[in-house]
Amino acid sequence: MYVNRHYSLWMTIRWSKNLLIGGFLYSFIIVLISELTNFPFTLPWQPISVIGVAVSFYLGFKNNSSYDRTWEARKIWGNILNDSRTFTTAIFTMVKPEVSKEWKKKVIYRHLAWLLALKHTMRKVKPWEHNGPVQKLVFTPHFREECLKGMIPEIEKYLDKEELEAVLKHHNIPRQLLNNQSLSLNELFQNGGVSEYKHIWLHQLVSRFFDEQGMTERIKNYPFPRQYASTGLWINYIFCSLIPLGMLDIFELSKNIHVWLTVPFSGLIIWIFFLVDRIGDFSENPFEAAYNDVPISAISRTIEIDLLEMMEEKDIPNPYPIENGFLM
Repeated sequence: MYVNRHYSLWMTIRWSKNLLIGGFLYSFIIVLISELTNFPFTLPWQPISVIGVAVSFYLGFKNNSSYDRTWEARKIWGNILNDSRTFTTAIFTMVKPEVSKEWKKKVIYRHLAWLLALKHTMRKVKPWEHNGPVQKLVFTPHFREECLKGMIPEIEKYLDKEELEAVLKHHNIPRQLLNNQSLSLNELFQNGGVSEYKHIWLHQLVSRFFDEQGMTERIKNYPFPRQYASTGLWINYIFCSLIPLGMLDIFELSKNIHVWLTVPFSGLIIWIFFLVDRIGDFSENPFEAAYNDVPISAISRTIEIDLLEMMEEKDIPNPYPIENGFLM
């Protein structure tokens, strides 16, 4: 996620340079062929503009739907942040005083392991995502290193060796860690470490983590419907392929405007439409390890800091760094 005031114009152009170059090049070829062959490559602008209005409405619908996925993902992780603080407070205040501090620490550590495991699970590659190599994230070297190291170096410091080896045998590691939390709370109840009412309340908190994991998995594992995404792309291609033909019609009718001005004007319009489509395309998948993701690494680090401070730990990590304006 970019957190500075604005993307610079150069950053925007750099991100979409292929679209910009392609638009200008296509427009140049159309005008060149028209000038060399005197073939009437023109179309009336009015019907093309009607198509453009339809494309604009469709892109607006698609981008709104894509943004909804990103915003929902951010709200889910905001809920994880709030519930993590509540859960930690409950562990330290609702269980009976005779329960050892080591047991409480183990439960909170397991929760942190669940959080970090979920973060890495959300960054696994899916076939409908852009699947850009993590090595190319040159503007966020800290995040790139985190992704390359993977999950185990982060969670092994919060789990004992036996539990770590056991959970790594499961396909869904975060789910297994939540299951271990439920078993641990049930054992506490059976040993008289917490009353029945408080045990139910603690279990409801774990259930909320199950729900939040399921919601974030739904966004990760269920793509934006491909018929909507694909249709928007193809009608954009159709409309943009007609733009130079309509612009030729306009400029050829004017004696005061040279026909070669079709190239910059057409190229600019084509770039704008494809840029809008590209923004929506990269908003569909908020967990694909890209620059515009929901910053779940930063959110996880915030939770990690809060919980360790609540435990009065001394080895507290630093807040997640902002690198070249990006918070991941």
